[in-house]
Amino acid sequence: MRVPPSAVRRQPRLARGRRLVLVDIENIAGGACTTDAIARQARDAVAATGQIGITDHVVIGTSHIGLIPVGTNWDRARYVVRSGRDGADLALLEVIAENVVTRFESVVLASGDRIFAPAVADLAAAGVATTVIGRRGHIARALHQAAARVIYLDHTPDARAAA
Repeated sequence: MRVPPSAVRRQPRLARGRRLVLVDIENIAGGACTTDAIARQARDAVAATGQIGITDHVVIGTSHIGLIPVGTNWDRARYVVRSGRDGADLALLEVIAENVVTRFESVVLASGDRIFAPAVADLAAAGVATTVIGRRGHIARALHQAAARVIYLDHTPDARAAA
């Protein structure tokens, strides 16, 4: 059965081709980014997926203790900072609430945290292409199910980088 064109919610022309990449850097790093080495490892792991282009709008969520290492090792990004339990996650959720549906055609989320599942499901329901990038075995089932596409990182955080 075909859906009539009038029933399909079309995104405004402005959104076509635009991609938002949200990075929960602490989730990808396996903890706080307290050193340059940790921030670089996480950056390189996400970049290796090929899901970040030069024209993408990249937003990185971090706690206050990770801002300097992240900011000095990841350029061309917007940084959102919040500390405390789920601080970086909550800061990224605020970004998703910034009318993302009308501004971006696709959203890539680098995280495995369950807290993002409802927002990713809502984006997908609104017609936004959703991709989740995460460490194998560290993506919540609800988030995995909410995303249209899941990419696993070839990355295991190196605890020695924290030293």
